[in-house]
Amino acid sequence: MLGQMMNYPLTIGSLVDHAARYHAGTEIVSVNTSGDVEMTDWGRVGANSHQLGDALSKLGLDPQARCATIAWNNRRHLEIYFGVSGAGFVCHTINPRLFPEQLIYIINHAEDRVLFIDRTFVPLVKAIRDKIPGVAHIVLMEGRDDTLAAEIDGLQFYDELIATGAPTFDWPDFDENTASSLCYTSGTTGNPKGVLYSHRSTVLHAFASNTRDCIGYSARDVVLPVVPMFHVNAWGTPYACAQVGARMVLPGPGLDGPSLVRLIDTYRVNIALGVPTIWLGLLGEAKASGSDLASLERTVVGGSACPPSMITAFREQYGVELIHAWGMTEMSPLGTSNQPLAKHTDLPIADQHALRENQGRAPWGVELEIIDDAGQALPHDGEAQGALMVRGHWILDSYFQKTTDETLTNGWFDTGDVATIDADGYLSIKDRSKDIIKSGGEWISSVDLENIAIAHPALADAAVIGAQHEKWDERPVLIAVAAEGQSPTQEEVLSIFDGKIAKWQVPDMVVFTDALPRNATGKVLKRNLRDDFGQVLLG
Repeated sequence: MLGQMMNYPLTIGSLVDHAARYHAGTEIVSVNTSGDVEMTDWGRVGANSHQLGDALSKLGLDPQARCATIAWNNRRHLEIYFGVSGAGFVCHTINPRLFPEQLIYIINHAEDRVLFIDRTFVPLVKAIRDKIPGVAHIVLMEGRDDTLAAEIDGLQFYDELIATGAPTFDWPDFDENTASSLCYTSGTTGNPKGVLYSHRSTVLHAFASNTRDCIGYSARDVVLPVVPMFHVNAWGTPYACAQVGARMVLPGPGLDGPSLVRLIDTYRVNIALGVPTIWLGLLGEAKASGSDLASLERTVVGGSACPPSMITAFREQYGVELIHAWGMTEMSPLGTSNQPLAKHTDLPIADQHALRENQGRAPWGVELEIIDDAGQALPHDGEAQGALMVRGHWILDSYFQKTTDETLTNGWFDTGDVATIDADGYLSIKDRSKDIIKSGGEWISSVDLENIAIAHPALADAAVIGAQHEKWDERPVLIAVAAEGQSPTQEEVLSIFDGKIAKWQVPDMVVFTDALPRNATGKVLKRNLRDDFGQVLLG
């Protein structure tokens, strides 16, 4: 016997329709590529999304046609998120920081038919145009510009395109498991791999994001997604904000400290999301400018491990709660967020603060497990370390257009991380499995060492690798970037480890370099560092 309830499919179009219906006048601030600020609202975003969906349908695209974007966080990009998926097409966000060869591969592998671009990326697309023959329509995300029209043959213009559509266009009916959006991994090894999300998975992910134990957006919030909309759909922020009608501040291309501080203070932002390197710039500018970031209440940090010193700086200098989160492209990306339990309110304040340094707990919809080399589950005691496995409602089943079914192991996805889980479900990522250091049969977490090192006032950046060692197999080596105007010695840098870890875990050497190599999403390329410095201890 089935329940006697209405059955409406969980679709992305329903999210923007809700925002437009009940939060039509709620402002959305958009910084355009030119730097000027445009004000819009959920009502106009909803209407324009419907117009775009109608306009794309009139182009004669097949259902599920991929419509790609190479763009910043702005209101037209927001409209594309909803208009493309709502009309039954697939919104494919592309990271412009990838190498041209990877961009060409991704566009052709996805079989993109439409490509929306911001002005910034006209030279990039012009250079690869003849290598992406499947793209039938290139659309500049502005009004008409005859100068740019001469740069790319057949260039179309967003404002003219949506004018051909009607705001009364009805979303087509389709199954909630229909594909909605496509993101590619950053491709640290081999070609990037596509992760194809569904309407159902995206809406459920938004529900989870909006629980207070995760991020908990509301109609009272002003949200600044510094994480780019080309990086795992801005961590799902546009969908979650539409679901509750939150105000949004879209920062455009200016992700530097001064620009972000100005946006936060001008528009009274109270929730901001981004990677650690972004917040280092923000903290530096706030200190230099004298801003107290008075409106900011919560920052969400993900993408890579958050140094404890950053958590302390936000908390003690600005009274801001920092929520440490973890996830992956393959997980839409939400996997965990660090929020305390009721029993933690009785802990000494220092213990409460220490608790916020791990990656947190899984929300409903995600299951976590750690296993040993034999595939056996390990205890959740906060001590046992194993390969981190995940499964859930918004975690991939297989990669896009993958010809062999080797993605899952007994129904679980192997994240490639080494982690512990404690009795309360708190996850602590110790390292990537390929980056953890095995010294004399013992494991050393490069993440733990990096978190300590980055707090050194004379360092601007730091990474730890396992270097080959004749006796111990591997030993940790710290690759450090000195802060501007600083010239620390190896001894001065290593002194920061005193009393914080066992002496045998302290790096054997500090190597100073001008900058750390990073991939398109900002993660340090440990592989490159191992190639350059992996033999420095062999003499």
